[in-house]
Amino acid sequence: MPARIAVSGADGYISPDWYGVEDQVPTWNYVAVHLTGVLELRPQDEMRDVLDRQSKHFEDQLAPKPPWKTAKMTPDVLDRMMRQIVPCRMSISAVDGTWKLNQNKPDAVRQRAADHVDAFGMGQEVRLLAALMRGA
Repeated sequence: MPARIAVSGADGYISPDWYGVEDQVPTWNYVAVHLTGVLELRPQDEMRDVLDRQSKHFEDQLAPKPPWKTAKMTPDVLDRMMRQIVPCRMSISAVDGTWKLNQNKPDAVRQRAADHVDAFGMGQEVRLLAALMRGA
């Protein structure tokens, strides 16, 4: 089945005050990618391994928290939830990316705004947005 998946990356509000120059307006900076291709349904019995590997990857990043594992679930509840997940694989034929990171501004102005994004933002995504703005 043909499909398109929109993946949004780091994004956030940019105050016009952060540029340090006159006559600016607020904006929103962002990164997004559209993946176009064909989806293929996969056998349901592949899903458990995918879920275990994916959750391990993200749970490992939360250390020292004890990792969540599917083994912690009651088997019948896990089976019921697993039936609600439709496993698919996408063969990608096109990747279209777009970003707005104040790349139209002079370097010094964009860097100033990135510094403010870093200072006022919270979370890893906002720090990533500031880093992307610095390299735009």
